[in-house]
Amino acid sequence: MANVIKLRKGLDINLKGKAAERKLPAGKCSQYALVPDDFVGVVPKVVVREGDKVKAGDPLFVNKRATDVRFSSPVSGVVSAIVRGDRRKVLGVVVDADGEQQYADFGRKDVTKMDGEAVVKSLLEAGLFGYINQLPYAVSTTPDTTPKAIFVSALRDMPLAGSFDFELKVNEADFQTGLTALSRIAKTWLGIGAAQNSAALTGAKDVEVCVFDGPCPAGNVGVQVNNIDPVNKGETVWTVDPTAVIFFGRLFNSGKVDLRRTVALAGSEMKEPAYVDVLVGQKIATVVDGRLAREAHVRLINGNPLTGRKCIKDDYVGAHTSEITAIPEGDDVDEMFGWIMPRTNDFSVNRSYFTWLCGGKKEYALDARVKGGERHMIMSGEYDKVLPMDIYAEYLIKAIISGDIDRMEALGIYEVSPEDFALAEFVDSSKLELQHIVRKGLDMLRKENS
Repeated sequence: MANVIKLRKGLDINLKGKAAERKLPAGKCSQYALVPDDFVGVVPKVVVREGDKVKAGDPLFVNKRATDVRFSSPVSGVVSAIVRGDRRKVLGVVVDADGEQQYADFGRKDVTKMDGEAVVKSLLEAGLFGYINQLPYAVSTTPDTTPKAIFVSALRDMPLAGSFDFELKVNEADFQTGLTALSRIAKTWLGIGAAQNSAALTGAKDVEVCVFDGPCPAGNVGVQVNNIDPVNKGETVWTVDPTAVIFFGRLFNSGKVDLRRTVALAGSEMKEPAYVDVLVGQKIATVVDGRLAREAHVRLINGNPLTGRKCIKDDYVGAHTSEITAIPEGDDVDEMFGWIMPRTNDFSVNRSYFTWLCGGKKEYALDARVKGGERHMIMSGEYDKVLPMDIYAEYLIKAIISGDIDRMEALGIYEVSPEDFALAEFVDSSKLELQHIVRKGLDMLRKENS
């Protein structure tokens, strides 16, 4: 029987535009791009040139810090552009796709007869190893790290997040193969939600299944690590997105790199919130064209509203993106007397509006406005109310801002990732960009310890 961990801290934000469990057809796409920024901590070194012919699974760039970590093309075709930004930073490698796809063949493998070293070698060869992240630092990992455990969270509970249960349908065999492969490397934990009843999750083999019963952010893998096996200084755990587990399973079962994933089209500005099958690196325009309620005053988000990145139609579906969200920008709103009016459609954590009487059933069409400027940090304990981790969140943020490395370590920075502070950022009276602050602190610590 699975372990059950009940969490009381957190906050569920019920936003309008949850994706209905049905699939819409994706538009045709002739151009794909792999974006290095999707893999946090990776310094890319491009290994192709414009005009090169590649197959799906051939490497486009490698990690300079560990050159055996490759990142493979999602499609076959011709490399049409290597996009660079300031200081020649690589922003993306663009591939014009062939009409008929060709795949690099890595050979089918029986993971039950493989050891951890063989699994890691196969993932490195196919350019999929970089989809594994690690704690501490919340970055794409390298093969020279030795994890004490591997964690997979199949629970997505951020606002408007896509359902992994729906994505898992017809992918059950590949998911199990991916879990078995990871279990050959280290003890593997699978975190699921109390309401998830798919047999592929509750009956998963070769892993320890742990049920998390509580509000968002119970699905954050960092929260699950903190409640199962916290990370201490000198220790490392690997964390894997559940869709990446499917990618791994497809590699071993078919011998090919297949980066198809099911993405939710969600948000109050979507005409028909639903799901669509896409490839990693597919242009977002092919997914959302004709599906927005309006073209102006809309914020497109590559991800969910709390942790995703603001994007435009010419951007590409991220390597870890499970939803494309469209919400009102809010730049066309003109409200009399601002927040002081007794509104009936606004959400407030502190019960500033009468909508709290509706319970958690009312759906809100919130916009992207911050509604206030940055101000002094208020030590009110509001972060702790929505962060179910055994850390002093406000003191940790102050230590990061002041650059006190010893204090950061003592307050548990090794256990956190920026997404763990997404809800705290939402409720923060001081309007601080907490996820950005945590990212800076983790980068500072990683540089100091390198």
